Amino acid sequence: MQIYKVGGAVRDRLLGRAISEIDWLVVGASAEQMLALGYRPVGADFPVFLHPQTSEEYALARTERKSGRGYGGFTFFASPDVTLEEDLIRRDLTVNAMAEDEQGQLFDPYGGQRDLAAKLLRHVSPAFAEDPLRVLRVARFAARYAPLGFRVAAETLALMRQLSESGELSALTPERSWKEISRALMEPRPEVFIQVLRECGALKALLPEVDALFGVPQPPAHHPEIDTGVHVLSVLRQCAEHQQPLTVRWACLLHDVGKGLTPPAEWPRHSGHEQLGLHLIEAINQRCKAPKDCQELALQVGAMHTHGHRALELKASTLLELLQGFDVFRRPQRFEEFIAACEMDARGRLGLEQRDYPQADYLRGAMQAARAVAVQPLLEQGFTGPQLGEALRLARLNALKAYKKTMGT
Repeated sequence: MQIYKVGGAVRDRLLGRAISEIDWLVVGASAEQMLALGYRPVGADFPVFLHPQTSEEYALARTERKSGRGYGGFTFFASPDVTLEEDLIRRDLTVNAMAEDEQGQLFDPYGGQRDLAAKLLRHVSPAFAEDPLRVLRVARFAARYAPLGFRVAAETLALMRQLSESGELSALTPERSWKEISRALMEPRPEVFIQVLRECGALKALLPEVDALFGVPQPPAHHPEIDTGVHVLSVLRQCAEHQQPLTVRWACLLHDVGKGLTPPAEWPRHSGHEQLGLHLIEAINQRCKAPKDCQELALQVGAMHTHGHRALELKASTLLELLQGFDVFRRPQRFEEFIAACEMDARGRLGLEQRDYPQADYLRGAMQAARAVAVQPLLEQGFTGPQLGEALRLARLNALKAYKKTMGT
């Protein structure tokens, strides 16, 4: 029985990166031996055990065989006879197929160190093409390691393209897809994830509404980068640089999908793209089973982001409608995320990444002015029921008019 560190812990140690968790592999042991040593079984599909003291996961060495469609379409075989090399060859990338024994000796049968040095994400074996989830995983790793100069090997990209064209991606469950998408959006270079998916044809299969934005022009006066798809990539890059949460990143990815519906005869203008895009955002939200907070913000940013950009021009009544729509009186955080998404949208334009966005502070000030209106004086005046609601609305409207006058707008 031999125990090895495998996968990400080995890869990241060699890269000098922080190690968040360790995957342990046990070679030469049976399930019965693990139980006798006090390990607790947790694996349903293949033998995984929790260490009796540390509760870390230890997996028995195993082989796998394709037996059906999708991520779950595999039959696993665990046995004391399965070698370290046989276990490692079933992994996705060479940089993830290295192991280290308890003495610190490195085992690298498939050239992981070589590919780390070359900054390549390369598949271990042709069996890579049997698992559609690996398309998203590799794109996610590309987003993580892009700051270090990593890229996907051409032959691996070809296999990813083969998987995308096979229809196998449709076998992925929304839950698995969302797990990869959400993790990828939180990587240091989320736009690389979208780029890689597009290069291999997976974006068209998974998020066709986003894929359709590439090649769609916008007015150069407002968007020097012109291409809508390129703009979305730039907005995601800004999200990462400004450390925005997942809700904001998801909303930014989808905020302009309505522009993909503009008839070419109307290009580069996109009148009404905000409302046009709402049913697309709704469909994407449902298809990906995005969490409720992500769904809500994506719809609101899609509908209202141009209001955010025009904040200084809005009438007090329109400002109040905007604030009420976001329920800032009970949930101010969601409006903060809307402001952040609008700012990332404005900064995600070629050459304008550092330009100030005064609308952000202006909208925050408007929210504070409206929220500062107290209910108690109105109650003391005898207002109740619908009359109280109307009196409160008028008081907030007057507060916003006063705020606009103070701000010179």
